[in-house]
Amino acid sequence: MATKVSVSPTSLIDQIVVPGDVVLDLSNMTNQTIKLGSGLRQDNDAISAMRAGKLSFSKPNKYWVESSHKRYIPRPEDHVLGIVVDSKTDNFWVDIKGPQLALLPVLAFEGGTRRNIPKFEVGTLLYLRVVKTNTGMNPELSCTDASGKAALFGPLRDGFMFETSTGLSRMLLSSPTCPVIEALGKKLSFEIAVGLNGRVWVNSAAPRTVIIVANAMMNSESLSGTQQRIMVEKLLAKISD
Repeated sequence: MATKVSVSPTSLIDQIVVPGDVVLDLSNMTNQTIKLGSGLRQDNDAISAMRAGKLSFSKPNKYWVESSHKRYIPRPEDHVLGIVVDSKTDNFWVDIKGPQLALLPVLAFEGGTRRNIPKFEVGTLLYLRVVKTNTGMNPELSCTDASGKAALFGPLRDGFMFETSTGLSRMLLSSPTCPVIEALGKKLSFEIAVGLNGRVWVNSAAPRTVIIVANAMMNSESLSGTQQRIMVEKLLAKISD
């Protein structure tokens, strides 16, 4: 939805809003085109929130309310972290925090054939791509990208996985790089995998780094970009004392 409006407001960006809050007043803005995303509605000159969450903005002109949900609804091309719960002749059954278990065909791997079927124990953590989602059917997953290459998909070994809201997952995957990840990356060496289904995996050669990174990410959800950087600075200062 595009609407003609007036100067880019900043007072509520990254702030928590609730249903009924007026977040933009078009009468006070100079002419420009903005796009309204999910969670917002227009009543004459007032743009108000339809749900609770954080008012988000992405350049050049999009506004939306970022809500945090524990429940995940799979969508094609989502990247997720799944846990193997069972294996059958043709498929692995995988928990991706959705309404139903997802199936991962044993051939859905780069160069997959009946001769080189991978063996995953129950509890194995995998980084996956959602391929299909149809009403009433189990979602289908793959360990390859759209071109059939493994890319970054596959088992995630060692490290630590924690669960969070889907809102935080989306924030951690945002572009440009999320401030909390950027600030941590300047001082610490680690690797992460973020699933849109509200799961995050962190790994590092130093166990203490894993704990620091995981805690910083979990504490960042309700913070603005500036607040995230300050939080990381304080956290790193404490452990260096």
